[in-house]
Amino acid sequence: MALKPTQTEKLLQGNYTFSHSGFSMMLTRLKTMYAASPSDEMIVRTTAELNTFIEKFKCIMKRDYDALQLLLREENVC
Repeated sequence: MALKPTQTEKLLQGNYTFSHSGFSMMLTRLKTMYAASPSDEMIVRTTAELNTFIEKFKCIMKRDYDALQLLLREENVC
């Protein structure tokens, strides 16, 4: 599973909760960066960082991984 830029933007603009504290902290930091500079370039950077984190830690963040998959599925339906 890999996030697309539009899905990353949805994460950065939304108010989602995740159980993995490292992921939550990273998302909070990325939201702050995006709020300061809401550009396409920032979306690309944050998408890459989120995808790297998700790939690296997907085995220990099962619940959050499932929640992200649901988010992706909802994105594809609309």
